[in-house]
Amino acid sequence: MARLADYFVLVAFGPHPRGSGEGQGQILQRFPEKDWEDNPFPQGIELFCQPSGWQLCPERNPPTFFVAVLTDINSERHYCACLTFWEPAEPSQEGVCPGDTERAEEADEGVPPSPAAAGSPGQLFAPKTLVLVSRLDHAEVFRNSLGLIYTIHVEGLNVGLENVVGSLLTCIIPLAGGSQRTISLGAGDRQVIQTPLTDSLPISRCSVALLFRQLGITNVLSLFCAALTEHKVLFLSRSYQRLSDACRGLLALLFPLRYSFTYVPILPAQLLEVLSTPTPFIIGVNAAFQAEAQELLDVIVADLDGGTVTVPECVHIPPLPEPLQSQTHSVLSMVLDPELELADLAFPPPTMSVSSLKMQDKELRAVFLRLFAQLLQGYRWCLHMVRIHPEPVIRFHKAAFLGQRGLVEDDFLMKVLEGMAFAGFVSERGVPYRPTDLFDELVAHEVARMRADENHPQRVLRHVKELAEQLYKNENPYPAVAMHKVQRPGEASHLRRAPRPFPRLDEGLVQWIVDQATAKMQGAPPAVKAEKRTTVPSGPPMTAILERSSGLHGNSARRLEVVRNCISYVFEGKMLEAKKLLPAVLRALKGRAARRCLAQELHLHVQQNRAVLDHQQFDFVVRMMNCCLQDCTSLDEHGIAAALLPLVTAFCRKLSPGVTQFAYSCVQEHVVWSTPQFWEAMFYGDVQTHIRALYLEPAEDRDPSQVGEAPAQEDQRSALDVASEQRRLWPTLSREKQQELVQKEESTVFSQAIHYANRMSYLLLPLDSSKSRLLRERAGLGDLESASNSLVTNSMAGSVAESYDTESGFEDAETCDVAGAVVRFINRFVDKVCTESGVTSDHLKGLHVMVPDIVQMHIETLEAVHRESKRLPPIQKPKLLRPRLLPGEECVLDGLRVYLLPDGREEGAGGSGGGPALLPAEGAVFLTTYRVIFTGMPTDPLVGEQVVVRSFPVAALTKEKRISVQTPVDQLLQDGLQLRSCTFQLLKMAFDEEVGSDSVELFRKQLHKLRYPPDIRGTFALTLGSAHTPGRPPRATKDKGPSFRTLSRNLVKNAKKTIGRQHVTRKKYNPPSWEHRGQPAPEDQEDEISVSEELEPSTLTPSSALKPSDRMTMSSLVERACCRDYQRLGLGTLSSSLSRAKSEPFRISPVNRMYAICRSYPGLLIVPQSVQDNALQRVSRCYRQNRFPVVCWRSGRSKAVLLRSGGLHGKGVVGLFKAQNAPSPGQSQADSSSLEQEKYLQAVVSSMPRYADASGRNTLSGFSSAHLGSHVPSPRARVTTLSNPMAASASRRTAPRGKWGSVRASGRSAGLGTDVGSRLAGRDMLGPPQANGAPPDPGFLRPQRAALYIIGDKAQLKGVRPDPLQQWELVPIEVFEARQVKASFKKLLKACVPGCPATEPGPASFLRSLEDSEWLIQIHRLLQVSVLVVELLDSGSSVLVSLEDGWDITTQVVSLVQLLSDPFYRTLEGFRLLVEKEWLSFGHRFSHRGAHTLAGQSSGFTPVFLQFLDCVYQIHLQFPMEFEFSPFYLKFLGYHHASRRFRTFLLDSDYERIELGLLYEEKGERRAPQACRSVWEYAERLSKRAPVFYNYMYAPEDAEVLRPYSNVSNLKVWDFYTEETLAEGPPYDWELAQGPPEPPEEERPDAGAPQSRRRVVWPCYDSRPRAQPDAISRLLEELQRLETELGRPPERWKDAWDRVKAAQRLEGRPDGRGTPSSLLASSVPHHRRSLGVYLQEGPVGSTLSLSLDSDQSSGSTASGSRQAARRSTSTLYSQFQTAESENRCERHLPLRLDTSELWRPGVPRASWGWSAALGELLVVS
Repeated sequence: MARLADYFVLVAFGPHPRGSGEGQGQILQRFPEKDWEDNPFPQGIELFCQPSGWQLCPERNPPTFFVAVLTDINSERHYCACLTFWEPAEPSQEGVCPGDTERAEEADEGVPPSPAAAGSPGQLFAPKTLVLVSRLDHAEVFRNSLGLIYTIHVEGLNVGLENVVGSLLTCIIPLAGGSQRTISLGAGDRQVIQTPLTDSLPISRCSVALLFRQLGITNVLSLFCAALTEHKVLFLSRSYQRLSDACRGLLALLFPLRYSFTYVPILPAQLLEVLSTPTPFIIGVNAAFQAEAQELLDVIVADLDGGTVTVPECVHIPPLPEPLQSQTHSVLSMVLDPELELADLAFPPPTMSVSSLKMQDKELRAVFLRLFAQLLQGYRWCLHMVRIHPEPVIRFHKAAFLGQRGLVEDDFLMKVLEGMAFAGFVSERGVPYRPTDLFDELVAHEVARMRADENHPQRVLRHVKELAEQLYKNENPYPAVAMHKVQRPGEASHLRRAPRPFPRLDEGLVQWIVDQATAKMQGAPPAVKAEKRTTVPSGPPMTAILERSSGLHGNSARRLEVVRNCISYVFEGKMLEAKKLLPAVLRALKGRAARRCLAQELHLHVQQNRAVLDHQQFDFVVRMMNCCLQDCTSLDEHGIAAALLPLVTAFCRKLSPGVTQFAYSCVQEHVVWSTPQFWEAMFYGDVQTHIRALYLEPAEDRDPSQVGEAPAQEDQRSALDVASEQRRLWPTLSREKQQELVQKEESTVFSQAIHYANRMSYLLLPLDSSKSRLLRERAGLGDLESASNSLVTNSMAGSVAESYDTESGFEDAETCDVAGAVVRFINRFVDKVCTESGVTSDHLKGLHVMVPDIVQMHIETLEAVHRESKRLPPIQKPKLLRPRLLPGEECVLDGLRVYLLPDGREEGAGGSGGGPALLPAEGAVFLTTYRVIFTGMPTDPLVGEQVVVRSFPVAALTKEKRISVQTPVDQLLQDGLQLRSCTFQLLKMAFDEEVGSDSVELFRKQLHKLRYPPDIRGTFALTLGSAHTPGRPPRATKDKGPSFRTLSRNLVKNAKKTIGRQHVTRKKYNPPSWEHRGQPAPEDQEDEISVSEELEPSTLTPSSALKPSDRMTMSSLVERACCRDYQRLGLGTLSSSLSRAKSEPFRISPVNRMYAICRSYPGLLIVPQSVQDNALQRVSRCYRQNRFPVVCWRSGRSKAVLLRSGGLHGKGVVGLFKAQNAPSPGQSQADSSSLEQEKYLQAVVSSMPRYADASGRNTLSGFSSAHLGSHVPSPRARVTTLSNPMAASASRRTAPRGKWGSVRASGRSAGLGTDVGSRLAGRDMLGPPQANGAPPDPGFLRPQRAALYIIGDKAQLKGVRPDPLQQWELVPIEVFEARQVKASFKKLLKACVPGCPATEPGPASFLRSLEDSEWLIQIHRLLQVSVLVVELLDSGSSVLVSLEDGWDITTQVVSLVQLLSDPFYRTLEGFRLLVEKEWLSFGHRFSHRGAHTLAGQSSGFTPVFLQFLDCVYQIHLQFPMEFEFSPFYLKFLGYHHASRRFRTFLLDSDYERIELGLLYEEKGERRAPQACRSVWEYAERLSKRAPVFYNYMYAPEDAEVLRPYSNVSNLKVWDFYTEETLAEGPPYDWELAQGPPEPPEEERPDAGAPQSRRRVVWPCYDSRPRAQPDAISRLLEELQRLETELGRPPERWKDAWDRVKAAQRLEGRPDGRGTPSSLLASSVPHHRRSLGVYLQEGPVGSTLSLSLDSDQSSGSTASGSRQAARRSTSTLYSQFQTAESENRCERHLPLRLDTSELWRPGVPRASWGWSAALGELLVVS
């Protein structure tokens, strides 16, 4: 029983003490005046009576009523019912403030004041409030009671107000139990109060239904989730009653959870700062304060009047887990809108029974009740009963609940379970013996029904209605009772002039009534209805909320069988069998069921006393346990670690007498052991088992040591049942018995705490206590003081770079540190669990004393174990395989044992190619002066005896990262390294445990030293062969004059030093010849560069004759590649007297022979004949890096020239450079330079043949007037832009000569088209572009075009002065910078070699990351610009490419243009010349872009040259018959430009190479058989031996200009990036890849019988070009072998091939078959693919040998000679296959083709192409 009302208060308006505008509330009277003992008077009531503030009002407003809720310090809610009415203000009040009418209206619930307001015009009205304070929530009764008091006052009824108030305060009503009570306050009134049936169910009246009406389903669900996951929720409305109802409704939805944070349905204006509290809340605020609410950043605002919910950006509300979210949504819509289901019916039922608002409210609540039952189904199975007496202590095993419901990843449930509301739910509802309610029944018995009804909406609705009936009955147990009879005031009574103000009541009278009633109550017996307490039903065990398949590792019975078999083999000692099964078991253990199965099997063996193992068994068991644990999260949701915990302390092996090693010392490196939550859950679980055993009947009692390990039998009662029984009996026990039980329980908990202190020390103390890194890296212990439990990640563990100095004497300190950390960890655990389990403080102190002793004792035992385990004979590890080394390559670090792990390429791991799982492999990593090499064998024994080799040049290393990974065999967490190289190799290695951290550190340091030598002289190419120059350091160059290097530095940094402005004195300079010092210096004079002592400015003018010393320099420069090429192109000669023929438009100028003008240019340059050398000095200043425009190629047909230069200087930089030099007297320096530049361009233009014959007249006069009329020349140069790359690539021209990208030449057409500028801008297109990016058919250039097009960067061309005569035209294009190339390449590397297995295997993720890298887009742009330049040159205009500094993109573009325009560069020799000329001589910065030295380390690797090779590869793909070299040659160059094996690609310019003495030494060296120092020389030697680089499809059409398609869709990913050879490492170091020699003939056991020495070629393992050479190479080899057998001198392959080619040409003509190229074009598809075949190992590498069938029936004349040929001659087989499986080789087919087919009559021989002719030649020989 309880009082209906605790206090009655009268609050009135009073002036503000500080005299501010607003008033304040004053309590006039309160009854009773003394506080009740059990319920003190709540403070601050006057604020809540007028939440918007106390104000006077100009009109009388109607009375208002609302209920505010106050929460006291004990979390008890007090309901304050407030009825407010207005009275005329007294003069004292009126003087205070005029009132704020707007505010008053808002405070009055939006009721407009009536115009007929009584009172004088200036009269103001003051609010007065009657307040009832109660702990019960009976809002209607409060409304009626306060209304009655107001009515008596207004209507002047003849009833004493004191009596009414007295009766109200003394009214006693029951709390619950479904009784009803009729009360009267003594004014002729009657009210019936019904109490709910069960107190625990909330009373909602209509509030939930109203909430849904105001906000809608989605919004309410959002608020529901927000409240459950502890977010801040704020309601806004103009109505206070609406705010109260909304808050009440939201709380009702949360049942059975209780909201335990701040709850204020109506917040007064004075307390608005509460909204910025950091804790969660549910608060209602008047909509007038909406502006204040909008400033809050983390509050979810629900506007009830507007029906919106606003969630701030920074707040994430996790949604309900699917399918519950969608199910709840659909059921709610059925309840709220029943007509929705019938809306589409043709014949809807005539009437729909619509639920009343109250009933709909209960239906909505029923939906949420069902939702909670589904969410929390089976929760009682995860309760741990820690104590039963004196009070139950219950813990919830969150991880197990999430794991078994399959919701480990679910954000929502995780947050709910961690919240305060759920903690309250466990402590309140976890109790096993208590009154039950609707929710307990639902969650225990109805879940199966809900599961079954899921897909039947009508059944769901029926269930909802049933639940709603029960909820309704709970609130209204007696629905038919006649309800209240209470007087109300008359209509508009508030407008009548009140007879008087509300009277002051007689305190004495009220107090007397209250005292009388209290005295009466004390005498009466307490009418307490006994609560009916029962055992709470647990319900069925839980199931997963959504049956998810376990993905890849669906655990079939077969897998579990494999696990069981392997374990039984281990325990039966059948180690060989077990070893075979182990890889399969380790794979199976990825699945949960297999892990459980393993734990159960091992458990059975422990029970059979088989826990003591021998060494091999021990290793197997530990390995499997580690594999199980490696996938356990820190919480161990699936209980795997919990199941293994008793086992790791059971399995052991004897190391020596008295020393036993347990399994726990080998499974410590898992994050789960350092997670406090895991240990707590384990502890509580074990305590529950022991407490249960304590109370079970002796008959059921089991051996306590086995408790917790053996699964409980079904017929035994659960711990909760036992606890429930004990709680029922507790009151009946004697005091002594009670004490005894409490002590028994406490000692049980205490003994378990000691047991767990031991267990934890087992798993936390490392076997080798010096290995304390383990503890520091482990999450829970890593930061012991702050008790952080964050998960450890590989990157974190990898970033803790430590190296231990074992001799530093700090070992003891380390050990103590470990012990201390473990002691602190255990003490914190013990504190927490013992305090929660009610262990006395004395016992707890005792525990704290014991823990350090336990830890210390364990450390001592471990020391002996560690010592003995070191003495164990090491497990036989595979022998280290030594790698083959190149001549001159030396081992720097011998093999460190490592495991090579899969890196994300599918092939190595068996992937979709279906190959063998070669990785992970076990072996060693070697570091040599040239490479990092891994050699080893696959860890999976079923793969076979394949040797795995992965290596890359040290110089190619781009990233080295420390990682922490698990070794594939023992599953131990080990240090690892991940090395990534720009040759697309990745070494992801885990070091073997025998490799100490100092060895790893040493490896890293050496690797770094080799990768970034301090000086270029330290690179492999330069140290190779320096063994015969002992101890002589390179010549120091510090002399009187500055060296070239310092000069060059100063020159680049500071333009003041430029020669020509100042006199620079130089000494005679001899290049250091330290490379070949051991030999006589041959023709020293020729290789020397001499410089005269003083260099007058006049020496730069062409008029002065060269001094003799300069001639020597000249002669060596003339021999350079570019000079030979210039002479081939007819760009000028350099006679001995250096006199030039004036008729030639261009000349070779030696102006840069001393590299004085431009350091990065070659010594000899092609410039217009008319330009003097001294002018070049001034021109060069306008260009970046002084790289002024020079000619690099001339078209043989149109005589147009291609020029290259650096970009123009920005104005600021030009100004800076010029300000430093003294201005010349006549004109300003800037003018002179740009004039020189203009003159120079004019000279270039006039050097062209078309303009020379115009001899000085206006160059435009040659054009017809018609064209001039159609396009009037503007005074500025035309500027065209290339903004849309696709539009430009789509517009290309088919020239009269040249071909598009296909084997057959495309249709030719010529004609006039639009202007080039508009073509580039995508305007004036004459027709739609063809597919593939080919141009529209008509030609595109107007006859009136510029003589010179300058292609420059958009940003750079702004400063160029236009040409008034329109002789040149600017084409600004947008190009990418070197840093973009670098960034793109990084992404490309990641895409091709991810580094870790893909999350979603398959081509999609690769293609996505390839697209993200934008590599192909850059290739597309380069090809696009190159084709544009080719077009212009072909049409007769010259082009100057002037981009960036002139050494990256410029070089790429001019090289591609020459390759496309000139067939010579598509030969082997021509391509070499092109690279030497454009890349080496013109100063591409190979060392800088390749980060060759320590100085370049920060700049990183930028693959500009590789990008160029990729472009060449794309062109090669489209024109396979136009190139003499094969794609392998491009890969070879791509690999070696980064490898630093050769000197060719070292340093940044010819100048630097001369300074180091590399440029002119080759001639002298050729006499000695030295290791190749030039990549070209090496390629040449290789080509002589075998056709490695030769393309057999080479059949060029003369003078072809190529125009490749450049759209991204036409580009392919270069297989250099994706292919890999694991058999021998990259195949580009040819010497390393020789296969094992074949035994000679006589050693074979039986020469007659055919020996099958076949082997399978795997595409991801073998180098297919070598293992399976193409048909022609094979035939050539066979030919050579036969020649040697017949005693002829074998001829070179090239001679034989040329002979066949000549024969083929002759043979093709009489047959009328046309040229050989047409034959090839028809018979050979241009995409070459390979097919895997069975191979026999041949004499050179692994070559092919197939038997030749003799066919007697063939009537061909060749049959006799064929039979005479040896049986071992080969058949021809086709190597051209068009299937798309480029990288994959799924079938291995033995291909055989009878050679008799080649010569069958009627088959024209020519149609077989080259192969047939070769075969014939072979048979004849």
